[in-house]
Amino acid sequence: MFRLRFRPALVDALKAYRRDDLVADLSAGITVGFVALPLAMAFGIASGVKPEQGLVTAIVGGMLISLLGGSRVQIGGPAGAFVALLYAIAARYGIANLLLATMMAGILLFAMGALRLGNLIRFIPVAVVVGFTNGIAVIIALQQVRDFLGLQVETMPANFFSMVSTFAGAIDTIHWPAIAVGLVSLALVAFWPKSAAPGNAPWSRWLSRMPGTIAALVLGIAAVALFDVPVETIGSRFGSIPQGLPMPALPEFEWSSAQNLAGPAISIALLCAIESLLCARVADKITGQRHDSNQELMGQGVANFVAPLFGGIAATGTIARTVTNVRTGGRTPMAGVFHALTLLLIMLVFAPYAGDVPMATLAAILLHVAWNMGDWAAFPRLRKFSMNHRALMLTTFALTVVFDLTVAVQVGLVLASLFFIYRVSALTRIERIEIDPEIAQRGGQTIRAYRLFGSLFFGSVGKIDALQTTSRDPDPGVMILEMHQVINLDTSGLEALEELHHSIRSGKGRILIVAPNEQPRSLMQRSGFFDQLGPDSVFASLEEALASIRRSAADTGETPGGNGAPTVPGPGPATAS
Repeated sequence: MFRLRFRPALVDALKAYRRDDLVADLSAGITVGFVALPLAMAFGIASGVKPEQGLVTAIVGGMLISLLGGSRVQIGGPAGAFVALLYAIAARYGIANLLLATMMAGILLFAMGALRLGNLIRFIPVAVVVGFTNGIAVIIALQQVRDFLGLQVETMPANFFSMVSTFAGAIDTIHWPAIAVGLVSLALVAFWPKSAAPGNAPWSRWLSRMPGTIAALVLGIAAVALFDVPVETIGSRFGSIPQGLPMPALPEFEWSSAQNLAGPAISIALLCAIESLLCARVADKITGQRHDSNQELMGQGVANFVAPLFGGIAATGTIARTVTNVRTGGRTPMAGVFHALTLLLIMLVFAPYAGDVPMATLAAILLHVAWNMGDWAAFPRLRKFSMNHRALMLTTFALTVVFDLTVAVQVGLVLASLFFIYRVSALTRIERIEIDPEIAQRGGQTIRAYRLFGSLFFGSVGKIDALQTTSRDPDPGVMILEMHQVINLDTSGLEALEELHHSIRSGKGRILIVAPNEQPRSLMQRSGFFDQLGPDSVFASLEEALASIRRSAADTGETPGGNGAPTVPGPGPATAS
C-alpha cells in the first residue's frame, strides 16, 4: 500500500536546536545572501526574464527548499544549469508559459519524490552529466558576449548558430566603455579575495570577507553614478526593480500553446532533480551527513510550483552557494531561511540602487560562473578512457551547445544504454569444456559441455543461437550447459535456450543445466523450462551431471564407441532441481 512519507530535514534539525546553531546559521545565511544577490539577478536576466524575477526565485524558492527539503545545508535558488533551457523555452513559448511549465515541473518533482524515485537520478552516467554541464557553461558564456562587448543587439536568439551569426553581424558595434567595465569587473570577481588580503586595519579584514561579486556590483554602480560611464544598466534595459515581492497570481496563458509544454516541463523537472541531488551529494561529502533524496525532490517540487505564482523561475540546489554555506558555518536548513530573508531585506532597502548596475558587470559575473561551472580538465582526460566514454561525453556536449539540453540528455541516455548493452554483450561468452573421452563419444553421437559466462539477455542471445550451427560434430546426444557464472537471464535469453532445446530434441538429444544461479533458476522454473527439459535435467555441478551419464550408460550396458543411442540420465542423489 502506498504511503506518503513527508518529513523535511528541518523537523529533525530543530529538535536539538541551540543558540550556537542559531548564531552559526544566521552568520552563514547573511554571507550566502550577499553571494546570491548578484547571481540571482544575473541568472534571471540570462534566463530571459527580468532581474527581479531572479531575486524572487532566490527568496521564495530558496526559502521553501530550505523549509521542506531533505538536506540540512543545501541552498536553493536560480542556477546556471537552467539558463540555456529556460531562455529557449521563454523565447519559444513566452514568459507566461515558462512559468506554467515550471509549475508543471514542480508537480512532476513532487510526484517523483512521493514515489521514491530519487535514487534513479544516480543512474545517469557521469559522462552525460559532465557533457551537458560543460555545454551549458559554453551557452552561458556565449549569452554574455553581447553585454560584455556592448554590442547593439535587440534580442538574443536561443540557438548556437543564430548567436554566432548575430555576433558576426554586430561586431562593428563594439562599445569600448562596456569592455572596460566588464574587464575590471571580471578581475574583481576573480581576484578580489587576494587583492583585499587582510591587514592590520579592521576595514581591511572586513573587505577581505566581502565576495568579489559584491565588490564588482558596488564599484560598477559607483562608476555609473559618480563618473557617468556611458554603459547600459539594469535600469536602462528593464526599468526599476520593485521594492518587495509581488502578490501571488496564476500566470496568464493560452491553452493553444500551453498544451505543448509537457516536453519543457519534463526537461525542467529532470534537470532540477539532477542538479539538486548532485549538489546534495557534494554537500554530503563535505559535511559527512546524508540527505533524503526523495524528500529533497518533494521540497523542490513545492518550491517550483509556488515560486512562479510570484513571478519566479525554476529553482534548484546550487553548488556554489551550498558550499559557501557549509564553509561559513551553516549547520541546519535555517541558514537557507536566513539567506532568503537577507535577500528580501536587500530587495526592500536597496532595490532603487540596483538600476545602476552595469550589464557588463553582470556579464562578467556570469562569465566567471561559466568558467567555474565547467569541468574543462575532463577534455584532456578523455584520452585515458574508452572510445565509448569519449563518444558519450563529446556527443552530449556538442548537442547541448548546438541544439538544446533536452535533446542532449535524451540522446546521451540512449547512447549510454546502447554502449552498456554492447559492453555487457561483449563480456558474455561461451567456452567449450573438455570432458572425459570415454564418455564424450557414445554410439556415434557426442556429448558436449559448455561453460557460460555473463548475462544472457536480448543483447547476447546470438551467442546461444551460435551453439546450434557452429559445431561440426554430429548433433549431441546430450548438451551440458554449465551456468554457475551466468548472473542474469531475461526472457529473450530464455527464449534462445528454449529454441536450442527444441533444436537438440529434434535430433533425439537432450540439454542438461548445471549449477544455475538464483535468478536464472527462478525464471527457468517459473516459465516451465525445467519441465520442458524433463526430469533429472538440473544438476548442482558438472561432476554430478557426468556421473549421472556414466550411471546411465552402465545401466543400459552401453560402451564407448558402441552403436546404441544415448540414454537419458537416470535419477539419483546427485541431482538438484
